[in-house]
Amino acid sequence: MVFDTVGAANMTNSFAAAGLNAHIVSTVALLELDLTPAHFKGLSLHIVFMLIPMLNDFRREAHGKILSTLAGLVDVGAVKPLLDDQRFTLSQVGDAYTRLKSGQAIGKVVVDV
Repeated sequence: MVFDTVGAANMTNSFAAAGLNAHIVSTVALLELDLTPAHFKGLSLHIVFMLIPMLNDFRREAHGKILSTLAGLVDVGAVKPLLDDQRFTLSQVGDAYTRLKSGQAIGKVVVDV
């Protein structure tokens, strides 16, 4: 499973990172995209925009359970973020941003405070 919280052009990276018949979950899918790579890998794409149910009071309890389940999976290490190997200090935040924008970072760029 690939959990994409970046969206936009990063969705293509999510397709590339996923294995055959994997699931892509995104919270940010506001883009026009060629789904051919997802089709050829047999991927399932799930778009989750939890703000809509909360604003419309539609199944809010169910979404709370989903978030609780996800938190439990994170707590036991079943869901782990992909972090870039290079880490930065707060005084290097400009360098961290440069790495992020360069496209060389693999995963989230971490700034330790």
